[in-house]
Amino acid sequence: MFSFINSSSRRKDAGKKYTNVIEGLQALYKENVRPLEDLYFYSEFFSPPIDPCDFEAKPMVLLIGQYSTGKTTFIRYLLERDYPGMRIGPEPTTDSFVAVMSGDGDRIIPGNALVADPRKQFRGLGRYGTSFLSRFVCAEMDNTVIDSLSIIDTPGILSGEKQRNARGYDFAAVLGWFAERVDRIILLFDAHKLDISDEFHRCIKALGKNDHKIRIVLNKSDMVDYQQLMRVYGALMWSLGKVINTPEVARVYIGSFWDQPLQHEGNRKLFEAEQLDLFEDIQSLPRNTALRKLNDLIKRARLAKIHSFILCELKKKIPTVFGRHIKKEALLNMLPEVYKTVQQEYNIPAGDFPDINEYKEKLRVFDWSKIPAMKIKFVENVNNMLRNEVPKLMENMSSDDLSESEKTVRGGAFSGLSYGPFRSTLGGSSQDHSARWSLLHDKIKYEPIFESLQPVNGQISGVSAKGEMLKSKLPNNVLGRVWALADIDRDDQLDVDEFTLLMHLIQLKLDGHDLPDKLPMHMIPPQHRKNPATASEPTNGIADSNRD
Repeated sequence: MFSFINSSSRRKDAGKKYTNVIEGLQALYKENVRPLEDLYFYSEFFSPPIDPCDFEAKPMVLLIGQYSTGKTTFIRYLLERDYPGMRIGPEPTTDSFVAVMSGDGDRIIPGNALVADPRKQFRGLGRYGTSFLSRFVCAEMDNTVIDSLSIIDTPGILSGEKQRNARGYDFAAVLGWFAERVDRIILLFDAHKLDISDEFHRCIKALGKNDHKIRIVLNKSDMVDYQQLMRVYGALMWSLGKVINTPEVARVYIGSFWDQPLQHEGNRKLFEAEQLDLFEDIQSLPRNTALRKLNDLIKRARLAKIHSFILCELKKKIPTVFGRHIKKEALLNMLPEVYKTVQQEYNIPAGDFPDINEYKEKLRVFDWSKIPAMKIKFVENVNNMLRNEVPKLMENMSSDDLSESEKTVRGGAFSGLSYGPFRSTLGGSSQDHSARWSLLHDKIKYEPIFESLQPVNGQISGVSAKGEMLKSKLPNNVLGRVWALADIDRDDQLDVDEFTLLMHLIQLKLDGHDLPDKLPMHMIPPQHRKNPATASEPTNGIADSNRD
C-alpha cells in the first residue's frame, strides 16, 4: 500500500548520514514520527512528545515495591553511600519520587525546578500537577555507579484505598510514565511480605506493555532458612502469576541486598550466583541503551500509525452537522468493530492496538471535530523510516558505537567483587577502587590465627584467607573491599601485618561502621609505607579477572 512514493525521495533518504546512533534516532523522530503525532494529537491520547534530552539521557533503573521491602537500602547497597536526602526505616520513610543522578556535588533539586530544566528528561512530568511535583526531587551526587546510569526511587506502596487517596496525584500514571522511559524496572518483594495489595496490582498494570523491562527481586531472603525460602519462592510465583499476564515465568533474583552479615549462611552460594546474574543484567544497560531507545521509537511509530488510522476511520462515520453527539456515543460502543476494520484493512496485528477501554475514555472527552483527513504522505514517511532508515541505523550500531558497547557500570558494590579471592567476572580490569587500613596493636590477637593458616615464606594466599574471612558471614562484595584495603602491595597474598589489618577491618564492619575509602597513614604497616600511593589505587593485578 502507498506504493506511489517516488524513487527520488528514496534516493534522498538513502543519502542521510548521522555521526552516531543517538543523533540518528533524534532525526528520524523529528522528521518522520513527530509530524504524524502532532497531526493526530498523539500526546492527548498517549505520552508527550520526546525531547532531545530523552534520547541523550543515561539509562535509568526504576525501583518499585511496597514499603519496607528495601528499595532505598538497595540503592545504598549499589552506591555504597547515602544519596542526598536519603532516609531508611521500617516505616514508609520515602514519600517522594527521587531521581538519583550524577552531578558535581551533593545537592537536591525540587520537582518544579527539575521539570523546567531543558537538560533533564523529566519535562513531561509537569502534566501531573504541583501535588506530584512537590513530591518529586532529583538527588545529584558524585558517584562512579551513577556516572553510567540513573536510579529512580519511588514511595512505598501501601495496601488499601486510603494511601492512594492521600497522595493527591495519579500514582499509577506516574509509574506508567517512567516505565515507558526507563531501561529496567525492578520490583522488590520482602521475604516476609509477599501480599500484592490493590494499589500494587494497579501499579503493575500501569507498567503496560513494558513487562520485558521487569526484573523481580526477592529481598531479605537471608532472614529465612533453606526450607522456608523454597516455600516463600513458590508463594511469590503464585502471587505474580495473577498480576503479570505473560506466558513466560518471571525471572526472580533471590538475595539479601545490604552490607550486613547474612542471617542464614546456608544459602550463601545461591545468593552469590543470583547477585552476579542481577549485576550483570544491570551492567549491560549502558551498552544496550541505544538499542532500547530504537526499539521504543519503533513501538511509538507503529502506535502513532494505528492511532491515525482509527481516528480517520471514525471521522468517516461521524455526521458533519446534525446528530454528532448521538453518533459519537454509538461509535464508541462500536469501537471493537472499528478496531477490527482497521486491523483487516491495514493488516495490523491485534496485539499492537491500544487498550480499548482506556482508548475509549480518551475518545469520549476528545473533540472529534479536530480530526483531520487522512494524510497519506505523513503515514508513508513513517513507513519509509521503518522499512529503510531503521535497518540502516541498526547496521551502523556495531561499528558506529563500538566503544559504547564496551561500557559498563563500575564502582560501588560492583567493585567489591573484583578483588582477591572474591573476584568475579564483574568489573573488568580498570576499577578505580580505594583501599585503606592497618592497625598494628591487634597483631598479637590475630597472629595465632595467621600461623594456623600455614603461611609459606611468611605469607598466605587469598584461598587460605578466604575461609577465615567467610566466618564473618559478610557479603562477598564487602569482603572483596576488605581484601582490597588489606592487600596493600597488590600481590594477592598477605603477610602477618596485612592479615592483621584485614581482620581489623572485618571487625570494624561487624561493629556497624562503614569501611574507609583510603587508609590513613597510621593504619599502614611501617614496611608498607615506602609507597603509600599504592594504598589508594589498585593495580591491574588486583582487578584483572583473568589472573590466577
